[in-house]
Amino acid sequence: MSSAPLVVLVAKRSQYQRHVRDRRDERAIELLARHDPVVARWRKADKAHQQTLDQVQNELARLGTEIRLVTSPAERFTPRGAALVMTVGGDGTLLAASHRVGEQPLLGVNSSPEHSVGYFCAANSGNLRSLIARALDGTLQRLRLTRMNVIVNERLRSARVLNEVLYTHSIPAAVSRYILEFDGQREEQRSSGFWIGTAAGSTGAIRSAGGRVLSLASHQLELVVREPYTPFGATLAMRRLIVAANAAVTVSTKMDRGVLFLDGPFRRIQLRLGDVVRFTVSDESLTVLGLSARRRKLVL
Repeated sequence: MSSAPLVVLVAKRSQYQRHVRDRRDERAIELLARHDPVVARWRKADKAHQQTLDQVQNELARLGTEIRLVTSPAERFTPRGAALVMTVGGDGTLLAASHRVGEQPLLGVNSSPEHSVGYFCAANSGNLRSLIARALDGTLQRLRLTRMNVIVNERLRSARVLNEVLYTHSIPAAVSRYILEFDGQREEQRSSGFWIGTAAGSTGAIRSAGGRVLSLASHQLELVVREPYTPFGATLAMRRLIVAANAAVTVSTKMDRGVLFLDGPFRRIQLRLGDVVRFTVSDESLTVLGLSARRRKLVL
């Protein structure tokens, strides 16, 4: 049996990879041929990604690791026995992969910083050698990020939401109707839905919707209602909530076709009229390498 440390390497598929190499999408190929601005960055971003992925694999081979390559963050994989999980892409790749990761440390590599957001990705093509070596020998700074539970009708559906959940009607133009309960208060609301997430997710959609940026070390959750319907000058008492680590937010669904989106568009839970959803802090935190609890500080 090999004594080499196992590294699970999760790589994104670039837009160019998915549309051109994989699908041979005629529309995408036509747009690329005429240099349309909607696809203008695809080739450059794909080249940068492929070069970074090759660099990561070469460095891992040089360090004598066993590599298990996962060729899409949507692919099911188990990190059992791994010394390290690495993602190569951006934050979307890391978020998708994080739902498969338990206690293993996770190092994110932003493979194309010019074209992708890599807030949680401490590594890039310029610092790979140092960070991978330190990740494997245990000297790279670790940060444990709080994750969130999603419980539907008293059944735990996920304990690994790292960023946020969008609760909304399945039809974007329809009104979301629900009853929100928190800290002894109960309020019927109509809106475009709401965001609820962790400190890690508070710089994204939650901030854009008017929420507060929390320290990465925080164990709180935050909820922000999107576009509340408040006729005749009425206001909502629970438009923005900060939820303590030992508290819960409960929502009762007043829609036939509700949906929860977990950490982006690909992981979703359908809801029916009367379904009750509860959000709490998870016991399963995520260990991310190379990050500081202070926002936007990376250990290089």
